[in-house]
Amino acid sequence: MTVGAQTDTDFAFRGIPEIKENGAGPVAAAAAVQAAPPLGNLVQLPGKWVGHGFNAIWRPHHPDNPQDRFLELNLTNETLVFSKINGPIPNRGLLMHDINMFGMTYMQQISEKSNGAGLHIEPGIWAHVPKTSAPNEPQTVVRMASIPHGTVILAQGTGKVVNGPPQIHDNDILPFPIGGHAQSFNQEEQVFTELNLAQATQFRFKSPGVTQAMVKNPNSVLRAAIQGQNIKKTVVLQITTKHNPIKGGGTANTAFLQAAGNPPTGNAKAVEVDATFWIETVANPGHPDKHQLQYTQLVQLDFNGLRWPHVTVATLQKQ
Repeated sequence: MTVGAQTDTDFAFRGIPEIKENGAGPVAAAAAVQAAPPLGNLVQLPGKWVGHGFNAIWRPHHPDNPQDRFLELNLTNETLVFSKINGPIPNRGLLMHDINMFGMTYMQQISEKSNGAGLHIEPGIWAHVPKTSAPNEPQTVVRMASIPHGTVILAQGTGKVVNGPPQIHDNDILPFPIGGHAQSFNQEEQVFTELNLAQATQFRFKSPGVTQAMVKNPNSVLRAAIQGQNIKKTVVLQITTKHNPIKGGGTANTAFLQAAGNPPTGNAKAVEVDATFWIETVANPGHPDKHQLQYTQLVQLDFNGLRWPHVTVATLQKQ
């Protein structure tokens, strides 16, 4: 199966009239593009990436008696294809001069490792946005994604390059009251018994090979994948749907998912998305360096008065 999000080969964006970068003429604008790659920190993404990961999601359960949730824990196979968009994407300004964005389409496909069942497919766009004065923002990156279960997201952030491997922090999937905070893993394990893999339950699916350590800290899967590697440098992309630190962004949900009322009474509203992507340059003795993509993503789902973390992580190699 071919996975991708391609435009026609002869399709290219072109402003009518073309945008003069920062008020400069065409020659100066062309020189500016040559001086800095139009894709900025996204420049290594175009191409096909293939690998494996881990997905942990709390799902609502109907009827909610005797229990309102089901925990799904998947080891995954993943393919992620980025295709560069030809030409500058014009954005017309009112409070400041026009800008050009540059970007790529992408298609993500994730399946259950043990039986091949499809779990997720996501078409979208990543774009590099130049520094702006109104609003006053630095160079940013933006991910615009469509989720087939009924959610669209617009997540923004910044990128940077660091020497050496990524700094991957711990995370968890502990539910907590909306507006509150989670307790410790041991405390929550006593209430949400699905977290304890040693305890049998009809309200959990677990791929063969999922361990208690993965459930306690999904990001441990990422750290294990790079153990022993010589990672020379890392491009760090941090994005969020929150309006901080970059203005704008957010999620939107179908009527089926959308929560309403107080407390929320929807089926499963996706309220926030935070993600970090690491594009790693890995030493490959005797051969050219390899490129590796790792990410961790946290989606917060609201249902039945609680906030339920949904974490997806993966390590992919460029083909």
